[in-house]
Amino acid sequence: MPLDARCAVRQGTSQSVPRARIARPAPGLPVSGWDALCGFSSPVEAYRARRAEDARSCDLLGAEQVLIDHPDGPYVGEGDEPVGLDALLRSLAPGTRVLVPLATNQPDHEAVRLRTQRVLAEAGAPEPWVYADLPYTGHLPEWGTPGAGEALAASDDWGPAYRELNRTHRLTVRHELVLSDEQWAAKREAVLCHASQLAALAPVHGAVLSRSGPLRAELIWSLGPRDAD
Repeated sequence: MPLDARCAVRQGTSQSVPRARIARPAPGLPVSGWDALCGFSSPVEAYRARRAEDARSCDLLGAEQVLIDHPDGPYVGEGDEPVGLDALLRSLAPGTRVLVPLATNQPDHEAVRLRTQRVLAEAGAPEPWVYADLPYTGHLPEWGTPGAGEALAASDDWGPAYRELNRTHRLTVRHELVLSDEQWAAKREAVLCHASQLAALAPVHGAVLSRSGPLRAELIWSLGPRDAD
């Protein structure tokens, strides 16, 4: 599973942040191209390694790992939605903050976001907040600058997901951060837990762990009704 195809929730001021994680693929499927590039011989081998990597990352970040019943993107059947999110989302206490990926050029991230928005709307809960998924959004030349949001809207390479969401919702920046050296060190340590995917990311995304690379900044928006403008 890509590093950012997650649904994160924060309950009140608790230090524990449950983070949904895609679950085991169906048996008998051939290994995906992505998992093969990461060095795995089977989907089950990849699942077991990624589950352990994610658990280590969650421990470092003070998060609770929650597995849902939905396979990683390459193993999803046509039309299958991440319905495993439904029970988790419906179990959340009122006031729980839910964060979902923007889905920059990532269809499986989009499926997570759209399903979450739908389930929360049906429950009468507030819209989730949306985070810029990395490293994808972080390739924007203006990334980490005050004008990143406007530049994202104008970018044909990295902006289609932002533009589509901005067409239907009013986006308001709620969290905009360029990491300090201390914050970067903590984030780097957590990212290094996902070692199986880092080498495979490099051909397309370059030096993702460079101090000046795409992981150096974070951006989160809230969603409001477009007709409120």
